[in-house]
Amino acid sequence: MPRIAYFGPQGTFTEQAALRFEGELVPFETIPLAIAALRKGETEFACVPIENSVEGAVPATLDALIRDEPVVAVAETVLDVRFSVLVRPGTTEIRSVASHPHALAQVREWIAATLPGVTSIATSSTAAAAAAVERGEFDAAVTAPVAVNHYALDEYATDVLDVADARTRFLLLRRPGALPAPTGADRTSVVVTTPDRMGVLSELLTELALRGINLTGLESRPTKGKLGEYRFYIDVEGHIAEPRIGDALAALHRHSREIRFLGSFPKADQRPVEAHNAEFTAAATWVDAVRKGETG
Repeated sequence: MPRIAYFGPQGTFTEQAALRFEGELVPFETIPLAIAALRKGETEFACVPIENSVEGAVPATLDALIRDEPVVAVAETVLDVRFSVLVRPGTTEIRSVASHPHALAQVREWIAATLPGVTSIATSSTAAAAAAVERGEFDAAVTAPVAVNHYALDEYATDVLDVADARTRFLLLRRPGALPAPTGADRTSVVVTTPDRMGVLSELLTELALRGINLTGLESRPTKGKLGEYRFYIDVEGHIAEPRIGDALAALHRHSREIRFLGSFPKADQRPVEAHNAEFTAAATWVDAVRKGETG
C-alpha cells in the first residue's frame, strides 16, 4: 500500500481529504515537511491544501511546490468546511481560542458573537491547536470535526463557520512520472516566472484566451529574490495531452523566464470541459501537409 504524507498531525482537514485516497497516511507537522518527505522518497504521495473559497490560496503550498525538485499533482479533492470548537472536559470559561490562521479567519464573526473578548492564537494547524488545548495551554481549539476522535476533548460547538458554503481544495502529489490519462474534465496547473517588463501578464492571459482556454485560478507569489519580481500560478481547464493546452503551454514557455509544470489531473467536480481540439488538430495537420509539399 502506498504511503501518503499529509499536513498533520492527526485530526486535520487534510487528514480527512487524504482518507479519500488509497494509502497509508503519514502525518507531518507542516506542509513543506510533507512535500519534502515525498521528494526524498519517504512516501509515494503527499496530500496538501491548495486553496480555500474564503481565504484563497495557501501560500505555504504554493511556495513549496516551486522549491527544490519538481512534484506534480495527479488528483484533487474538495471538502466542505465545517469547524468544531473543542475544549477540555469540565471547561466552564473560555479566555483563549487557538487554531490555524485560515481557520480563525473563517470563524472570526462566530468568535466575536459567541465568545466576545477571547484571545485568538495562531498555531501551525487545527490539530496542533487541539493538542495544545489537551495539554492545557489554551482553553479552546477550532478544529476539523475529525479531531474529536483523536484528542481527549469535548465538543463545545459544532458546524461552526461564518460562510455557509466554504470549501477547501486539496492536491494529491507525487514525483514526476506518467501522467493521468485525460478524462474530458481535467485541470492543468503551471507556475511561470516572467521577465520584468510591461504587459507580461497580459501576454500570458492572451495566449490562453486566443485558444479558448478557461482560466480557473491565478495567484502571484514573490520570488523571494528581487523586490517586485513575481511568479504566477496558473490553473486552466483541460489536459496537456490536448492540442490546444499543449500549444498554450508552449506559448507560455516562450514568454517566461522559467516555467514549471505542476500537473494535469481530473477535476474534483468532474464537470466536462468545453474544448476546441478538433480545430487545433486540423490546423496542425494542414501545416504538416504544407511542410511536406502536399498542399498549399
